Amino acid sequence: MLGAKSRNLGTVPATKRGGATTGGGGREVGMAAWDLRPCGMLVQKRNSDVNQSQTVVPTIKVKVKYGSSYHEVHIKSQATFGELKKMLAGPSGLNPLDQKLVYRDKERDSNAYLDVAGVKDGSRMVLFIDIRNQEKRHLENLNTTQTDKANKQLTEISSEVDKLVKQVGNLEIEIYGGKKVVEKVFLNLIELLMSQLIKLDGIVADGDVKLQRRMQVKRVQKYIEFLDMLKIQNSKIASKSNEGNVRAPLQRLNKISFE
Repeated sequence: MLGAKSRNLGTVPATKRGGATTGGGGREVGMAAWDLRPCGMLVQKRNSDVNQSQTVVPTIKVKVKYGSSYHEVHIKSQATFGELKKMLAGPSGLNPLDQKLVYRDKERDSNAYLDVAGVKDGSRMVLFIDIRNQEKRHLENLNTTQTDKANKQLTEISSEVDKLVKQVGNLEIEIYGGKKVVEKVFLNLIELLMSQLIKLDGIVADGDVKLQRRMQVKRVQKYIEFLDMLKIQNSKIASKSNEGNVRAPLQRLNKISFE
């Protein structure tokens, strides 16, 4: 009997009561302080586990010298030098692509991180103008502007030439229909086409735009040559008495090749 009683004297299993756990000693421990492991064992959480996901990236203040001016910037310690350049664009007036940041006598890449480079609160660095990159960017912008301008001019000239071509086509129908045309009409059309050639000659372009300009020049020249041929044909028309022998228009204009 005594042995049986001794076996019953042990640690009292923990029981739940009112949303809390009651131990053998009558103490209540909140369930929020316990964690259930995959094996089914209930263990108490450590304080480091609770606060592990609450890491805050600190904000630091860096001082940047540009010329004779100093700029203080507040930025996250884990930001990149590229992000710092964007923040300096306003006070410095420099495009981020034209900036060169030097920290500890070394130029820093835009993709490098501040904390990795050793930048801390109160660190100082110097900002310079990247002259080479600035000139390269300005040249690219200039080329883009010239290309856009050339494209616009080519579009306008092509539209004007299309209008003149319609007039040439109507002239062809009249002449090969036996109708004599006043010579001044030829001279006016040729003069208008020549003016388009002068405009094309003034376009400065490279690459595809240059090729398009050359094609437009050949196109206009072909129409001028065709007008000269029509003028010769027109001179052969003696009088309106020949209108009885009207021939169908040859429609040579549509067969002109500009290759």
